[in-house]
Amino acid sequence: MNIDLTGKIALVTGSNVGIGRAIAIALAESGAKVGVNCLRSVDQGEETVAAIRAAGGEAVLVQADVTDLAQIDRLVSEVERAFGGSIDILVNNAGHLVQRVDNAGMTEEIYEKIMNVNLKSTVFMCKRVLAGMKAKGAGRIINMTSIAAHNGGGPGASLYAASKAAIMAYSKGLAKEVAFSGITVNNVSPGFIGNTRFHDTFTTDEARKATVAGIPLKREGTPEDVAGAVLYLVSDLASYVTGETIEINGGLLMR
Repeated sequence: MNIDLTGKIALVTGSNVGIGRAIAIALAESGAKVGVNCLRSVDQGEETVAAIRAAGGEAVLVQADVTDLAQIDRLVSEVERAFGGSIDILVNNAGHLVQRVDNAGMTEEIYEKIMNVNLKSTVFMCKRVLAGMKAKGAGRIINMTSIAAHNGGGPGASLYAASKAAIMAYSKGLAKEVAFSGITVNNVSPGFIGNTRFHDTFTTDEARKATVAGIPLKREGTPEDVAGAVLYLVSDLASYVTGETIEINGGLLMR
């Protein structure tokens, strides 16, 4: 069964590189018109848009900080204006560890950065698109949690893990709140996904090898592995799935 998203308008935050880019491209390949978002790296965002257009898809790039409510409003408005309709599919991919810091070294500034980029952005992006989805009586929201939400994360990542656990709980509550409007809300929870800025920045080669050695499937995940789960959740195949989390970790954590 082919997943057909023709006529759907999708918005993927943080989709200039890595997992977000793979999701944006996969949605476009299935027929969706895709809003691509970046914070600073406009050139990378343009590369994502170019890849989509080269394959015959439709995409528009909007630079915006999804921790800022005014910019969230502008982001959604510009994507909807570009494609002539309200958002059907929202993928809250934007997020960041920010930096590894133990609790003894935690500051209010670091706390706010981590919680804002992960939890705040998710909450207020959801809020911004809900009116349009409710008016249509349909919508798909995918939030990004992490294996860290289950195991507390690696060294210096306890607050990042907490923010991802909060997203998981928030998504369940939101799923109940909007189910009567035909909107589903689900999470994807990546484990060790290679070819991403996250591990290029925060994971040593030694830690990478040790982690892969403990993965039953004996490989790193890919951004495309995550994109495949997202495609399922936004399609009609998952019309009776809401409030759930799909773990994408090669068996590293089984629940």
